[in-house]
Amino acid sequence: MDISGARRTGGAESTEGDDGTGGGQPGNAGRTPFDDLYEQPDPRAYFRVLGAWGYRTPHHAQKVFRRLAAERTARLGAPAGVLDICCSYGINAALLNHDLTWDDLYAHYTSPRAEALTTAELVDWDRAFYRAHRRRDALPVTGLDVSEPALTYAVAVGLLDEAFAENLETAAPSLELRRAARDIRLITVTGGVSFLSPRTFEPLLSAAEPAPWVAAFVLRTGSYRPLMSCLLAHGLVTEKDTDRTFRQRRFTDAAEQRYAVEAVTSTGEDPRGKETEGYFHTALYVSRLREEAA
Repeated sequence: MDISGARRTGGAESTEGDDGTGGGQPGNAGRTPFDDLYEQPDPRAYFRVLGAWGYRTPHHAQKVFRRLAAERTARLGAPAGVLDICCSYGINAALLNHDLTWDDLYAHYTSPRAEALTTAELVDWDRAFYRAHRRRDALPVTGLDVSEPALTYAVAVGLLDEAFAENLETAAPSLELRRAARDIRLITVTGGVSFLSPRTFEPLLSAAEPAPWVAAFVLRTGSYRPLMSCLLAHGLVTEKDTDRTFRQRRFTDAAEQRYAVEAVTSTGEDPRGKETEGYFHTALYVSRLREEAA
């Protein structure tokens, strides 16, 4: 399958994939950029590099996204289409729709066999790999990202049903993306929120009917309030999981830790026992229609 509605643009989303790290944007200059990981033709470098820093956000998101997708499907009486924003190589789709864990994927892509393959050979291997682990309750997943190489891979191996290489922070969505958004019932995000504004969410929410639920893992170094306001304007009430936070990855150096501690403190949150212990942390936000929220 080809990428639908592909349009390559630079800007906000291109500096942060689903690892939640990036550079070059105001307020995020203290974070180590991993931009080059998303320009590779396959995810081997993604797992090798981020795995070395203990990156785990898709692992934390897996059960949450499955539960929300199942509940949304049950309420609708039909499969809930999912849109994963800043989807990169389709990792969230892999964990949502396959009987695989984050550790399974890490072992797969860092294995000696994977390292010995060309990208074309890896794609062939991965098609069979994902077919063998496909869940019976798999849902259609659309991906939105600015990295054409990552999206091309995710579509080629069957993780994404549709993919759009568009940056809604800098340009209006294509007609094809607006069409696809009509059928979206759950939006997921595990990285990129720090670089996203209502400009990305507004056209997607306007196109969908009924309004999709939104589940986002958000770094504690920034505020989710602007997006909460946008969601509320579309009737979506946002709830925050106040019982826990989720480790994202280790800091790459002392300077990055200082940045995180200062940024978290400036938002009014307490970094003690979290960022002070050497890890970025995320918080989970779930937005639903008021009558559906619990």
